[in-house]
Amino acid sequence: MKSRWLFQKLNSYLPSCSSRLFSPLKTLILQNPSSETSNFALNHVDISFLLSLCGREGNLRLGSSLHASIIKSFGFLDGNDPNNLRNVIVVWNSLLSMYSRCGELREATKVFDHMPVKDTISWNSRISGLLNNGDFEMGFRVFKQLYESGIYQFDQATLTTVLTACDKPDFCCVGKMIHSLVFIYGYEREITVGNALITSYFRCECCSLARRVFDEMSEKNVVTWTAVVSGLAQGQFYEDSLKLFGKMHGGPVAPNSSTYLSSLTACSGLQAIREGRQIHGLVLKLGVDYDLCIESTLMDMYSKCGSLEDAWKIFESAEEVDEVSMTVILVGLAQNGFEEESVQVFVKIVKNGVVIDPNMISVILGVFGSDTSLALGKQIHSLIIKRSFGSNYFVNNGLINMYSKCGDLGDSIKIFSRMPQRNSVSWNSMIAAFARHGNGPRALQLYEEMRLEGVQPTDVTFLSLLHACAHVGLVEKGMEFLESMAKDYGISPRMEHYACVVDMMGRAGLLNEAKEFIEELPEKPGVLVWQALLGACSIHGNSEMGKYAANQLFLHAPESPAPYILLANIYSSEGRWTERARTIKKMKDMGVTKETGISWIEIEKEIHRFVVEDRMHPHAKIIYGVLGELFKLMTDEGYVPDKRNAPYGAIDGALENMILRSVSWSSTFLLLLRKHGSETQHFIEAANSFMRMDAKMAAFC
Repeated sequence: MKSRWLFQKLNSYLPSCSSRLFSPLKTLILQNPSSETSNFALNHVDISFLLSLCGREGNLRLGSSLHASIIKSFGFLDGNDPNNLRNVIVVWNSLLSMYSRCGELREATKVFDHMPVKDTISWNSRISGLLNNGDFEMGFRVFKQLYESGIYQFDQATLTTVLTACDKPDFCCVGKMIHSLVFIYGYEREITVGNALITSYFRCECCSLARRVFDEMSEKNVVTWTAVVSGLAQGQFYEDSLKLFGKMHGGPVAPNSSTYLSSLTACSGLQAIREGRQIHGLVLKLGVDYDLCIESTLMDMYSKCGSLEDAWKIFESAEEVDEVSMTVILVGLAQNGFEEESVQVFVKIVKNGVVIDPNMISVILGVFGSDTSLALGKQIHSLIIKRSFGSNYFVNNGLINMYSKCGDLGDSIKIFSRMPQRNSVSWNSMIAAFARHGNGPRALQLYEEMRLEGVQPTDVTFLSLLHACAHVGLVEKGMEFLESMAKDYGISPRMEHYACVVDMMGRAGLLNEAKEFIEELPEKPGVLVWQALLGACSIHGNSEMGKYAANQLFLHAPESPAPYILLANIYSSEGRWTERARTIKKMKDMGVTKETGISWIEIEKEIHRFVVEDRMHPHAKIIYGVLGELFKLMTDEGYVPDKRNAPYGAIDGALENMILRSVSWSSTFLLLLRKHGSETQHFIEAANSFMRMDAKMAAFC
C-alpha cells in the first residue's frame, strides 16, 4: 500500500488535532523517499485506530477508502493464520464499528456476515450500531441470537448497550428482562451495569425500581448517585432528589457538575430558593460556576423562583454566554412579567450581531400579546426568513400565535397553510387562533381536519375547542368534547377545562346547570371555575348566584379583586347602590386593589397606552376636550347614558363614567392627531368633522 496516498488523505479529512499523532511517520517517509519507504504500510493497530477515528468523526468517505485499501492488502482480513487471528478480528471489528457509527447499517451488516471469526466485541458493535440508529427490532433480535448461540457469551458491555437503548416506557419490559439476566449471570455487583439499570428504569418511568436497584447496590460511585438525583428531578420527584443530594454531599462520594445541575433543577421545580442559594454557594466554593451549563441552570433556577435580579446578575457577570444562557434569560424575563424588557434584550442581542437560534426566536414570539407591536413581530418574521428558520416547528407555531394575538388572523392562516409538516402544537395554535377571534365554526372544522390527518389531540386542543364552543353557544357540542377527552383519548380534564365548560353554560344563560355541573365535579373546584360562574352572573345580572360564587372566590383567592368588582357590577346593574358601596368598601378594607385597565394603539411602530383617568399623555387635554364634544353630539342624537354602571354618588355620573372609561375613543382620536400633526386646531377640526359624521353610529356603541 502506498503510504504517501494515505497521508495525503489524512491531511484532507482528519481533524487537525490528530495530525500530530502521525507526524513522526510522515517525517520518516519524507526523509527517505526511496522505494523501500514507499512500500511502508501501517500495521493492524494503526489501521484500527484510523477506522475508529473515521467512525468518531462520521467520515464515511475516508473510512470506505481505507476499507478498499485493506481489501487489497489481504493479510489484514485473512483469518486463516492462527498467529494473526487476534489482529484480524481487531480490524474487522473496527470496520464494523466505523460503518455503524456512520449510519451505514447495510454495509455494517455485510461486514458482520463476512467476518471469518467473531468475538463478543463483534456482537456488541453490531447490537450497538442497530440500537443507536433506531433499528430496535433488529437490535434486540441480534441480542437474542447472541444469547441463544451457545458459542459466544455476552458481557457487561452488551448489557449496558441494550439498557442504554431502553429509554422509553414502552421498553420497560425489556429492561426487566435484562435485569433478570444480570442476576442469572452474576453481573449484579458491576457498577456500570447497575448505573445503566438505574438510568434505564428512570427513563422508562419506573422510578420505584430504579430506587430499589440503587438501594441494593453494594458499591456506588459518583455516576450512581448522579443518575438517581437526576432521575428523580426529571421525574418531578424534586423533594426526594434534594434529600438524596444532601445525603450524598455529607458522604464519601463528592458530587460533580452533573450532580449540581440536577439538584438545581430540583430547586427550580420546588421553587426552593433557599436551597438553591446554598447549592450556588457550593458551586462557587468548588470553582465550577464558570461552566456555561451551571450558569444557565442557576439563571433558570433564580428565574423560576422569582428572583430575576439574581438571574440577571449571573447573566451580566458571565465571561461567556451562549444561545442557551441567552434563551434562559429571555424566558426568565417573560415569565416574571417583564415581557417588554425581554423584547428589548432580544433586540439588543440582534443589533450586537450575536448569533441567534430557533429557540431564542420561539421564546420571544411567545412574549407577544394583544398589546405588543405587530410591526416588531413582522420584523422578527423577516429575520426568521433571513436566517432560514422557516422550517422549524417551534418557530412557525410561535408565528401563528404571534399574528393571531396581535390581531392578524390572516397571516396566522398563511403561516399554517405553508407549513410543510405540522405537529399537534401547530394544529392547536391554529384552532386557538380561530377560537380567539370568535370564529368557532372554523375552529371545529379544523379539528376534524386534524383528526383526518391522524394527529392526536391534546388537552390544549380541547381547551381551545371548549373556548370556541363557549363563544358560539354550542353547549351540547362542548359537552361532547369534554366526554370525548377521557373516553376516546384517555385525557383527564384539568381545572381549565371545567372552567371553560362553566363559562360556556353561563354565556348561554344556563346558570343553574352550570352550578349543578360544579357541584358534581370529581375534584374540588378551583378559582378559575368560580370566576367563570361569577362572570356569567355578571353578564346576566343574577345577584343571588353571583353572591354565592363571589363568596367561594373570597375563600379561594382573598387577594383577588375580581369577585369584588364583578359583584359590584351586578349590584350596579340592578340599581342596588347600598350593596355595591358595601362591596367596594369591603375590598378597600381588605387592602385589595384593582389592577388598572390599559388600552393601547400602535401608530407608526410606536405603542400608545391609555389608562382610566389618564392625564400623562402629552395630548391628554385635547383628547378629553374631544370626548366632551363627542358626548354632547351623542346626546343630541338621542343617546341615553346607562346610569346603572355610573360610580355611585358621582355628580353627573353618566358623563364622568363615559369620559373616564372611553380610552378606546382616545385611541381613535389619536389616529387623527398623528394624521394632522401636533397642531391643536387642526386636530380639533378633524375630530369634530369625524364626530359629526359618525355621531349616529356612536349612539349605538
